This record gives sequence, structure tokens and C-alpha cells, in this order.
Amino acid sequence: MENVKIKKLSSHDLNQFIELLRVFEDVFEMKNFQIPSSSYLQTLLDRDDFFVFVSIFDNQVIGGLTTYTLRQYYSEKPLVYIFDLAVLTKYQRQGIGKSLIQGINAYCKKMGVEEVFVQADLVDDYALDFYRSTGARAEDVVHFYYPMD
Repeated sequence: MENVKIKKLSSHDLNQFIELLRVFEDVFEMKNFQIPSSSYLQTLLDRDDFFVFVSIFDNQVIGGLTTYTLRQYYSEKPLVYIFDLAVLTKYQRQGIGKSLIQGINAYCKKMGVEEVFVQADLVDDYALDFYRSTGARAEDVVHFYYPMD
């Protein structure tokens, strides 16, 4: 899609980070979502191991992704985990998500990252097809978690 800009947020872009969280809230249909405090979100943006990329169209954040850097002990090269990626529904299937993937991958390659990875639910055919279409390779794994409540 023309006139869409991909931008890596800096510590000065808190408002655009909050706009992205609203995109996530909408796309992921998050009911009763309460955005954390601005001071907390600012501490995330200030970190050197947390990256946020956004897609901007007409001065509005219409999509984006968040990542965390994982430092390894097997290699000096870090791994980067894409935690969330979303594009507003009316802008989907126009290449914006692929541009976000290209943006994070180019950035990580320049930073000397060993691998960028992302998880998708097996029942989410759209996400599986999307990641395959961007050149990602799939692995069969089972994700376990321990609830702390």
C-alpha cells in the first residue's frame, strides 16, 4: 500500500506506542483491556531490548509489532521474539504486515541478530499462511505455560 511508512519507535514516541496498543486491542478483540500507565510504557520504550515498529498512514498508526530481545548463552548473537503483530482489519491483506516483517528483519540483520522468531496458534490459519508467505519456516513445537494466579 502506498504512503504507508514503517517506523521504529524511539523513547520519544509514547503516544504512537499507545496508538499501537489500541490497534492490538481492536484486532485481538481484547475485552476490558486497561492500558498500563504511561510511566510503565515509557520504561519499556526506553529499554534497548524491546523494539516497536509501527505502520503509519495519514498520521495514524494502523499496525505494528512488538519484540523482545533474548540474550543467549549458546551464542553471542541474540534472538528476537516477535510478541505481537497486528494491522487494523480494513488495512489487512495490503502488504502492511509483510512490510513490518521486512522492517524488523532488516533491523535485526543490521544489529547482528541470529534469528527472529514468532509463535502462531495452529488453529489460526490466517496467521500461519501470513508467516509462511513472508518466508518464515515453521517448526512443530508445543507451547507450555505455568499460570501464576
